[in-house]
Amino acid sequence: MAWSTPSRERRVLKAGHSSIAVTLPKPWAEAMNLRPGDLIVFDQNDDGTLYLKPAPLPGAVPPGAPYLIQARSFTTPGILERLVVGAYRVGHDAIEIRTELPLSPERVEELQESARGLIGVTVVAQEPNRILLQNFIDPSKYGLPQLVQRMKMILIAFLEESEELVGRKTRSRRLGGLEEESNKVLALLVRQLFLASRDWSLARRIGSPDPRQLLEWRVVVHALEQIAELFAEVAQELNREPAASLENADDIRRLLQELKAGLKGVIESLMRPSLGAACDCYAESRQLSDAARGAALRLKGAARRSGVLPALLALQRGASCLTLLAAVALDRAVAQGSETVLVTAP
Repeated sequence: MAWSTPSRERRVLKAGHSSIAVTLPKPWAEAMNLRPGDLIVFDQNDDGTLYLKPAPLPGAVPPGAPYLIQARSFTTPGILERLVVGAYRVGHDAIEIRTELPLSPERVEELQESARGLIGVTVVAQEPNRILLQNFIDPSKYGLPQLVQRMKMILIAFLEESEELVGRKTRSRRLGGLEEESNKVLALLVRQLFLASRDWSLARRIGSPDPRQLLEWRVVVHALEQIAELFAEVAQELNREPAASLENADDIRRLLQELKAGLKGVIESLMRPSLGAACDCYAESRQLSDAARGAALRLKGAARRSGVLPALLALQRGASCLTLLAAVALDRAVAQGSETVLVTAP
């Protein structure tokens, strides 16, 4: 569903005895969730233009203020990392950690690893009881379509690495790097969605001209998160027990190749909606899920007791997530309303 651009012209109206007023475009007011009686703030630029935005809610953190994580101490591994990642994903640029007791070397290393695992984040201040992390990226430089394309390349790399593992006896050394890159891009995708939901102009600049499309983008990102986890699981299982000697190695390799082609097709139909292509992708992804399930059922003997069985089951679930993405591509194509498709009856 396209969102028509409101007229750029507004007539100045008389308001009271000595004031004048201009109405706000309804789509913008709805996107900003404005209601009668709400406050807006404005800044006047040197050229006379005005910049409008909704006034911050009472108690809201001022823009630019660090998100503060404070406790007497942090001893449980992983808690600090998840807090930092969460603060980054919801859009905070500065993240400050304060403790009453000095941070242990292990927790300091955990924070530094967290910063290295997030695009644009670095440690800018470090004291025994305080660490400040700062994000330096410009969100307008990272479009949603470009990040989705980057995720596609990472997912393809997972499948290609799994395909190589089926045909060799040595273990992979790339999986750690692929998982790290996947987590970085996914965290940035989620961050972009949070920021765009609060800034309509940013949403338009990064590829979502209609703010209502952000919910659709969230479905896409969630499906990509699940697919990344499942494809990583596939590679990990095959890496644990390389399958070069399996009798059904050719079937597994063929399934991986078909999934790779299906992934490329689904992402293409998401970025360039076409009803016919979306229908084909939807049907093919469902067939891939059935094929993975059938391959798992055909496993026998030692192969069934190896890591190949959980790998095939993960591939089946990954194909199901691909079907979800294909369904979104179908929705996008239907929303365009510019073509019809003939579906052959069974």
